[in-house]
Amino acid sequence: MPEQLWFTALLNRLFGGAVTAFLNRLHVPPHYPQAPISNSAAMEILVCGFLITLFVLARLQLSVESPSPLQHMFEGINDFIEQQSREIIGHKNHAHVSFLVVLGLFILCSNLLGLIPGMESPTAVPVVPLGSALVAFVYYQLHGFRDHGIKYLRHFAGPPIGPWWANLLMGMLMVPIEIVSHLARVLSLTVRLFANMFAGDMVTLIFFSLVPIAVPIVFMGLHVFVSLIQAYVFVLLTMVYLAGAVGEEH
Repeated sequence: MPEQLWFTALLNRLFGGAVTAFLNRLHVPPHYPQAPISNSAAMEILVCGFLITLFVLARLQLSVESPSPLQHMFEGINDFIEQQSREIIGHKNHAHVSFLVVLGLFILCSNLLGLIPGMESPTAVPVVPLGSALVAFVYYQLHGFRDHGIKYLRHFAGPPIGPWWANLLMGMLMVPIEIVSHLARVLSLTVRLFANMFAGDMVTLIFFSLVPIAVPIVFMGLHVFVSLIQAYVFVLLTMVYLAGAVGEEH
């Protein structure tokens, strides 16, 4: 059995039996029936619980006359994402701001969680960046179909270049390339986020073990910087993919 963080052990003690029974009903038996909840899953649950708590507190404190610091923080994040998405997606950006904000906050909090003693960054485990990338992939594909219907498939065949036979040949060439390109986006988002966070966690852990005083603070600051950059890049690329899916030219 792999080593469990204290929060993971707590969840397994409270809900491990129920989770194992549920997985068995789905015919997906866990590798460790006594501890079906992994560290990365436990950290994701912790991040989601933290964000939901923040959202509820912000909603309860909403005020026009005297906004709270928490409201100011969320308004600043929302305005930043809205401005960025307007420049990239265009006038259809408003429908996607909420999704982009939540996606960015989830990745950012997951990245930063590894700085807390007794915790680890779930984004330093491949399955979590992969899940986030798949969510972004499914989201922009669904909105491409929602905005353009079956005509959305046309952009996989490339732009029209002349008579029907030329367009047919172009389509036969472009469709496989476009399919591979879209699938490669999932791989790109996953590897970029996972590799940077895994490396950041390893560097911080190594320097904590070698020099436990003063020097690791520099690398903790670097970890915070990398966490911010990676969350921003992930959301920015999702905006770019959304712009390609919902753009009027399609």
